[in-house]
Amino acid sequence: MRIRILMLLFFASTSQILYSQPNVSYNIFSKDGNIVQYSDLLSVATNADVVFFGELHNNVVAHQLEFQLTKDLFAKHGTNLKLGAEMFETDNQLIMNEYLNDIITQERFEDEMRLWQNYKTDYKPLVEFAKENGLSFVCTNVPRRYANSVYKQGVEILNKLTPEAKKFIAPLPFKYDNTLHCYAEMLEMAQGHGGENLPKSQALKDATMAHFIAKNFSKQTHFLHFNGSYHSDNNEGIVWYLTKLKPKQNKVTITTVTQKNITVLDTENSAKADFIIVTQEDLPSSY
Repeated sequence: MRIRILMLLFFASTSQILYSQPNVSYNIFSKDGNIVQYSDLLSVATNADVVFFGELHNNVVAHQLEFQLTKDLFAKHGTNLKLGAEMFETDNQLIMNEYLNDIITQERFEDEMRLWQNYKTDYKPLVEFAKENGLSFVCTNVPRRYANSVYKQGVEILNKLTPEAKKFIAPLPFKYDNTLHCYAEMLEMAQGHGGENLPKSQALKDATMAHFIAKNFSKQTHFLHFNGSYHSDNNEGIVWYLTKLKPKQNKVTITTVTQKNITVLDTENSAKADFIIVTQEDLPSSY
């Protein structure tokens, strides 16, 4: 606990301190395996149309850097910055908007949003920052009931949805490529149990997130999206779907990994993203 408190105090310092001390429990690597500074990542992210921040959901460093990057991109782009996240589902956008616009209380918001268990420690700071600074926050993920239906009954079940329900998912039929590593690996890990329903339910999430990023993008927009690293590693998942929709967008990917040795990028982690945040394996987790 003492180590975690010290880390949080460190990350709560100014961005200048963060830039000057990049090696405290983590390093940032470029996709070709060179150590870079946070300021290098920020420079590239500033010029991107869409930045995908791939996190490990319980990784303290990832969450602190997400917040730091949000603040720094806001300083560059103001309200042209839009936030979006896997952690919030599309059918809850109205609730999100009502909270951001002071129509409902924080208590009602948190009671009704189907929030993840680590919301208060890891995502609430992002939502509150958006609220305080007049930023849009897009709920991009498919309602979990529909992903579960695909897993249980197959993708054909989506055809039974009402027109109202279909507003919350990617347009049907959505493309599915079972040769993509992320889906092939998922199928292999499941040892064929349930056929391709599991990777297809994942693909529905990715396609929906890409659809709502594209839907909420305009000429002046700079979009920062938070998601599990599996959804954007190797330019697959959400990135693959968004590239189909917006091939000319400048997209930057960030991923988070853990290693025993953080001074050299392991071969298995190289080229996963434009920037790879490497943290120590024994790092205290957020939950």
